[in-house]
Amino acid sequence: MNVVILGAGTVGASIAALLCENQHNVRLVDSSKEALARSGEDLDVQTIHGSGCDAVTLFQADVLNADLCLAVTSDDETNLVGASLCSAMGSKRSIARIFDPRYLDYSTFDYRRHFKIDNLLSLEKLTGLELAKAIRANGLFKLETFARGGVEIHEVEVQEGSREVGVPLRDIKMPANVRIGLVTSSGRSYIPHADDAFGVGDRITLVGERDVLRSVVKMFQIKAPPRLDVIIAGGGKVGYYLAKTLEGERYRVTIMESDEERCQYLARSLPKATILLADATSQAEMREARVGFADIFVASTGRDEDNIICGVEARELGTARILSVVRRPDYVNVLEKLQIDTAVSPREVMARQILGMVSGGPLLASEETADGEVLIWELEVKKNSPVTKLPLKELSLSKTLLAAIVRDDFVKVPTAEDVLKPGDSAVVLVNKSQASEAIKLFIPSP
Repeated sequence: MNVVILGAGTVGASIAALLCENQHNVRLVDSSKEALARSGEDLDVQTIHGSGCDAVTLFQADVLNADLCLAVTSDDETNLVGASLCSAMGSKRSIARIFDPRYLDYSTFDYRRHFKIDNLLSLEKLTGLELAKAIRANGLFKLETFARGGVEIHEVEVQEGSREVGVPLRDIKMPANVRIGLVTSSGRSYIPHADDAFGVGDRITLVGERDVLRSVVKMFQIKAPPRLDVIIAGGGKVGYYLAKTLEGERYRVTIMESDEERCQYLARSLPKATILLADATSQAEMREARVGFADIFVASTGRDEDNIICGVEARELGTARILSVVRRPDYVNVLEKLQIDTAVSPREVMARQILGMVSGGPLLASEETADGEVLIWELEVKKNSPVTKLPLKELSLSKTLLAAIVRDDFVKVPTAEDVLKPGDSAVVLVNKSQASEAIKLFIPSP
């Protein structure tokens, strides 16, 4: 696959190295000759000196024949304009890296659509979602980006007293616009079959339209579950996105941040979270924040060393579960020895996203649940593919669930009568064992 990368900084060079390892043709564009020289020495890439917002430079990088353009400079506006130019000049797909959360807020303005970019990629948001996935067990985060269309996700635990305990799925009367996406039982995730029944303690992920989802939650969850206390060390972008994902659910979120101006921003942006002006590397301030009484502690500062210190202190204070962001690969073993329960590497998160993008065919992106049992795909619906020829109820979708579709920028949960159209995007859940069969439904016939 031919890939053009705008930006030869740390992220751009890492992506280029990953793609070269996987035998892709890479062209690297940057306005810094020094950055290009460093990459050119270590990698088998073609380097082009110039601005990613300059059409002449992009022409020299042959974006006309690019399968994918990744704009990953350190400047949001450069990435938006560069990716938009690549799309207009002929790149099959274009992705822009984004830092500012405002560009990702589709409720105010859809920058992706305006600039005609296929996707906006935030490494910090992906890392926050990865942490949330580890906390929430099930992780249908491909759907999080579709919330602007009224599609929501709720994870509920089947409780004693629910009339649905032991009832086969086919006999549970649910609205047509609500789906059971995943079930986690005894530590294993699976997509339920019509004959499957649920037991007390099973965790169910519901996908549905906002107006009716609340009533379905009450079918399985008789009373509200106990809330968990989550303390996040570091109110940077990773901490912000993690808190944003968890707020409003069964979590009481507290952020410890040492910068007063940042605290004020977080207080405005996260009204349901508690923001503390505190240094998470100070044991005294951690005691004052009652870290030892928290159910979950997440170390997400900007420095790995501070995250290690925070995690060790939280463990000594008695926190039940510790998660940490780790950027240096050689620190992973250290965290295991220090009894940090979960370590999340932004580079590994990014690698999975990028490899999903360059897999070819209809697959736009791929994720998996925390246990690796279920794949979560974002797929492009192409002309003459099998899914465009029959209603969903007539397709062979064993152990596969079509959770949401995007059509003309409107998002909905499909019914059995729906037929997908070329140009749609679909979020599909599939048991890993059925992946090769499921993907065939989206591959156009000759």
